[in-house]
Amino acid sequence: MTRGSKKDLVSVIIPVYNSRAFICDTLDSVIRQRDEEGMFDIEIIVVDDGSTDGTADAIADYVNRANADPKTEEAAGAGSSPVIVRIVPNRGNKGAACARNTGIDEAGGNLIAFIDADDMWLPGKLIRQISYMRDTGAAFSFTGYEFADEDCRGTGRIVRVPGRISYREALKNTTIFTSTVMFDMERLKASDIYFPEVESEDTANWWKVLREHGDAYGLDETLTLYRRSGGTLSSNKLIAIKRIWNLYRRVEGLSLPYSLYCFVCYAFRAVARRV
Repeated sequence: MTRGSKKDLVSVIIPVYNSRAFICDTLDSVIRQRDEEGMFDIEIIVVDDGSTDGTADAIADYVNRANADPKTEEAAGAGSSPVIVRIVPNRGNKGAACARNTGIDEAGGNLIAFIDADDMWLPGKLIRQISYMRDTGAAFSFTGYEFADEDCRGTGRIVRVPGRISYREALKNTTIFTSTVMFDMERLKASDIYFPEVESEDTANWWKVLREHGDAYGLDETLTLYRRSGGTLSSNKLIAIKRIWNLYRRVEGLSLPYSLYCFVCYAFRAVARRV
């Protein structure tokens, strides 16, 4: 993590696929993170995974409007740079893992953060997380979050996170949520954080990084809204169960008894997060 006079650059990676209905709200929540104290700059990398609903046009229109609106500059603070969003095509619909990996390759920041195209960050998310990583020396961090409805209004169901989590603990507790994750790229390489092209690629990636590079640090503050709609794959519990079991057995190569043990712990905690 950079210190002293050198300013951090946060590369925010957003994979999009037919996300026209949500992406402007998501971009709003990222742009509002801009720092008046000069602690960091932001580059936003939107990877369009073959959208057919005009998502890229909506993003371009949004950026043009934002840069033409004096209220945007005023809200961001004196001396803030214009809103710059890079739209990177992914040459067809290749899936979230490939889209995020494309974003990682395009990123120029010493910090990389992820947010999905339908989620939102709450005010102060980036500055709180960057400060936390500086204080702890974390190379991999995540935060708490709140479930939200289809309109991204918080439901009051908040997920608390541990201050630190190891690979073994993460196998039993899938509390790390993609839209809260940040990596320090002065301590990790791009190849260290590439998402594997498997189902539940995000969980598989967190396990890989934890296994190979040590513990992640959790900031137990609610800083992200996780939009959940009935049509999303993540809302299908049977699919989620099959995916996590496949990760245990085929990706991590865990024994049957240990897989069963981890699965029972995972199921208990997953239910507890939703009640």
